[in-house]
Amino acid sequence: MPDETLEQRGDSSHARESLRTPLHAVHRDAGATMTPFAGWEMPLRYTSDLAEHAAVRQRAGLFDLGHMAQIEVSGPGAAGSLDHGLVTRPSAMTVGRARYSLLLDARAGILDDLIVYRLAETEYLVIANAANRTTVLDELTERSDDRTHVSDRTFSRGLIALQGPAAPEVLQPLTDANLDDLGYYRAVHATVADVPVLLARTGYTGETGYEISVPAPSAVALWEALARAGEPDGVLPCGLACRDTLRLEAGMPLYGNELTTATTPDDVGLGRVVHIDHDFVGRDAVLAARRQPGGRRLVGLAGEGRRAARAGSTVHDSDGELGVVTSGVLSPTLGHPIAMALLGSGADERAAVGTTLEVEVRGRRQPMTVTELPFYRRPPSR
Repeated sequence: MPDETLEQRGDSSHARESLRTPLHAVHRDAGATMTPFAGWEMPLRYTSDLAEHAAVRQRAGLFDLGHMAQIEVSGPGAAGSLDHGLVTRPSAMTVGRARYSLLLDARAGILDDLIVYRLAETEYLVIANAANRTTVLDELTERSDDRTHVSDRTFSRGLIALQGPAAPEVLQPLTDANLDDLGYYRAVHATVADVPVLLARTGYTGETGYEISVPAPSAVALWEALARAGEPDGVLPCGLACRDTLRLEAGMPLYGNELTTATTPDDVGLGRVVHIDHDFVGRDAVLAARRQPGGRRLVGLAGEGRRAARAGSTVHDSDGELGVVTSGVLSPTLGHPIAMALLGSGADERAAVGTTLEVEVRGRRQPMTVTELPFYRRPPSR
């Protein structure tokens, strides 16, 4: 998202009471530009968006994700309650697995996208978006039976991400976990810099990387240890601005842009995430939407030049307006404009891959071509 959107995501009515992660003082001392985001005061950038973006693509970057919700779901009923609450089947996950999932309302609108970790036979961790913390907490509580305990651990934990091709080399000397054995969307209890953590092979940048859930009192020590270890490799602390350009290049949807209560999983290309063979809140509405012909479709758009479409830009073909851009940026890695757009009914016929459409950019229309997502894939060697 553009920086101004990041600014707008802050809750101005609570600007004087912004929440702070355990790393807030570290960011201030480093001279980071801070911004309100989903009720939290977060680093937007430390140096420049381009430098931080390049660090993650070429070396590695260090992110504070302490604003993300960390919700523990435990007890004998935890597996069944999560099955009922989410579109996936956490009961089928083995211990140590993580899975991307969605929380829907009864009309199949997306309340949040999140990651579920199975930590033990009757214990799960749900990582949800900061802006939706109370929604997810309330919905999971309401959808759970009386044998399930739902607890908000957000304020007792920190969350740090190390993302980029150098991440394994930087992290391995600091941890007792064998990173070669930690597959994608796997998690393990381990120590990093002698701090007990939950170490996960997950991320939101399209690069090799790790997300580390840490007790709040140890977050600063862990951050500083990772920063010291990464300094010889050029690892940089990174803010929210480059996190957004990285995820967009990787074709990853963002809640509030691509994902809203007005979109269903199938609208945004996430139908594959839904395990339709079990009962969950929103299932009937998902099935009903699938029976309707000509649904909406999320597509990638690639352009030329330097003028980037932004969220809200309209998309047109010769027959008229076709949809709207949900996210757009001048790609730092690719060097040309990219965007994701939600197109309306008839998009399958009017916007096949390779079709050139027109996008309204600051009062002028410019051509952009429908392309497969993601825009960027890390080299196979990584």
